[in-house]
Amino acid sequence: MRAPDNAGAPLHPLPALAELSADTLLDDLEAGRVRAAEPDAAVPGGWRVRPDVKMAILERFRDRTATTWESGPLTFRDRAAVPPRDVRDGPWRIVPGGTAVRRGAYLGVDVVVMPPSYINIGAWIGDDTMVDSHVLVGSCAQIGARVHLAAGVTIGGVLEPPGARPVIVEDDAFVGAGSALLDGVLVGQGAVIGAGVTLTGTSRLYDLVREAVFIGTVDAPLAVPPGAVVVPGVRAVAGGFAEEHGLSIAVALLVKDRDPGTNARVTLEAALR
Repeated sequence: MRAPDNAGAPLHPLPALAELSADTLLDDLEAGRVRAAEPDAAVPGGWRVRPDVKMAILERFRDRTATTWESGPLTFRDRAAVPPRDVRDGPWRIVPGGTAVRRGAYLGVDVVVMPPSYINIGAWIGDDTMVDSHVLVGSCAQIGARVHLAAGVTIGGVLEPPGARPVIVEDDAFVGAGSALLDGVLVGQGAVIGAGVTLTGTSRLYDLVREAVFIGTVDAPLAVPPGAVVVPGVRAVAGGFAEEHGLSIAVALLVKDRDPGTNARVTLEAALR
């Protein structure tokens, strides 16, 4: 699996927690100097988790002092150590309407965030990515370049355990409306997740093209292959009671590999970016 091309600024080891100033961690996260997970072709799956970064984020939550911030018509009250990010100046568009971005979230060049959306601490949003309305990008989630997170998408966050892989969506992927990616799922480069698909780290993905099954585990969460097109499906439940009542459970189906027809359907008009 090719590592994403939006690696950003060179990464460096995080100082010991005792050496961090009040704003060093948040500044480093926002500048892209450190990430909760980073591309690394030398490790299985192409990504290396940074437990030290996640532990440093958790350390900030130990300060339970609360304070209030005003931002336009919005009022925020939260822990003083994790304030909202000031997004008034930057190479992005934050469209009016109630979006909130927490400090320590990285926003790449020409990112567009439609309202209302929420981007949590430690998240990474790559260049030219569209975050549509009612999208949640959870803590430490890694979203690549030129990704489209359609309306109502939920990207789960993770801080504990520190070694757990966050949700990762690689470059040029499309995540359809109302989908949910949770528990360390990795969506490969250029993959298309259809509307309404829910994937957890321990989901099974049924590949109808190659007649294979991809199985995620707690230690090795599900990875959707690059270029896969995934849609919702159902599978019959075995057993007399289930058969008597015609029961089935929701599953994810890999129905084809991405092709020019798929590209035409998911390409966002340049004027909207």
